[in-house]
Amino acid sequence: MEAVNWAGNLVYKADRILRPRTVDEVREMVAAAPRIKTLGTRHCFNDIADFDGGVQIDIGGVEAPIEFDTAAATVTVSGATRYGELAPVLHARGFALPNLASLPHCTIAGSVATGTHGSGRRNQGLASAVSALDLVTADGELHSFAKGDKDFPGVVVNVGALGVVTRMTLDLVPAFEVRQNVFDALPWDALFEHVDEIEDAAYSVSLFTNWANDAVDLAWLKTVGESRTELFGATPADGPRHPAHAAGLPADNCTEQLGVPGPWHERLPHFKLGFTPSVGDELQSEYFVPYRHAAAAFEALRGLGDRIAPLVMCSEIRAIAADDLWLSPAQGGDRIALHFTWYQRRSEVEALLPLIEERLAPFGVRAHWGKVFHHRPTDEAWPMLADFRDLRARLDPDGVFENPYVARNIG
Repeated sequence: MEAVNWAGNLVYKADRILRPRTVDEVREMVAAAPRIKTLGTRHCFNDIADFDGGVQIDIGGVEAPIEFDTAAATVTVSGATRYGELAPVLHARGFALPNLASLPHCTIAGSVATGTHGSGRRNQGLASAVSALDLVTADGELHSFAKGDKDFPGVVVNVGALGVVTRMTLDLVPAFEVRQNVFDALPWDALFEHVDEIEDAAYSVSLFTNWANDAVDLAWLKTVGESRTELFGATPADGPRHPAHAAGLPADNCTEQLGVPGPWHERLPHFKLGFTPSVGDELQSEYFVPYRHAAAAFEALRGLGDRIAPLVMCSEIRAIAADDLWLSPAQGGDRIALHFTWYQRRSEVEALLPLIEERLAPFGVRAHWGKVFHHRPTDEAWPMLADFRDLRARLDPDGVFENPYVARNIG
């Protein structure tokens, strides 16, 4: 049976998957492999973890207990741990992560390596919670990196190009409750005029559109404290909504809405752990532009609405706070994230992406490392890319973790 990714759009070309049981086995397998890539939950839409005839390594079977440092408010876990598995354990101990992605199904190391982010104008991406990690490099050596180390900002968001991340330490915050309220039909004029107030209206804000409708289809507000009852002319939803509500999808696999309070880990993701995340049979793209260009980016995509709408189930707008991690989409400044959940009409999507990227290019657009994009990342858009190349040359001089994706996008 062919191995495929989560959405079924990619058939893996690697010949075999190694499944170590200990960190020492990870080290031995990596040192013995001429080429190797780490494989996570396969929630990527491109060949970031694959290469023809190659070897992949899955560390999900490596036993690694969850270790709390209560005084420091940190937790150390295996890189293969899924957020949805860790979150209830944290909550039971009175802790939380400050942010979560839309899906709790993905591994921590894989999410961090690709710059996956969650939402909230004051919230940084998931990688910013990492305060230390262990990395098995191409020679089989185990290296530890921590905040304050010179190379730390380069090794966290690493697109799988530096080694195998076996353990990660995450900074925690006290557990908190969240209410999730959804509004229908937010007028576009209101978003253009009040983008800051709308993004500040809740702890986490997600807006869903197809870019062609007369109004933003949905506004999801995840609030700490009392929730809002109005939002600049939008209508409170009369029932649960799926992000792709406009495409007719039911909300069965979505987290609790209608303002019912609940633990952070049961509200910050859009989708429940026990269900198929998002839609399933889809493609995804995501682009990031500086927050100051939000309105201009919206206008650029609205101008393509008639081209986008027939191919997209939904498009999500989010904000992310700045960080200093070299390959993070928010490195150097706050960003607006423009996400697309496409129907699996690959040739048509791939024909449209260059036009979307051309319209967003004046804003220094960056693409999500794990999704479908067209352009090659540039040093102008990613000012720390050259530093990352130097770091890669030191940690992997023979290109053991190189594959066509790395050669194409990192160089």
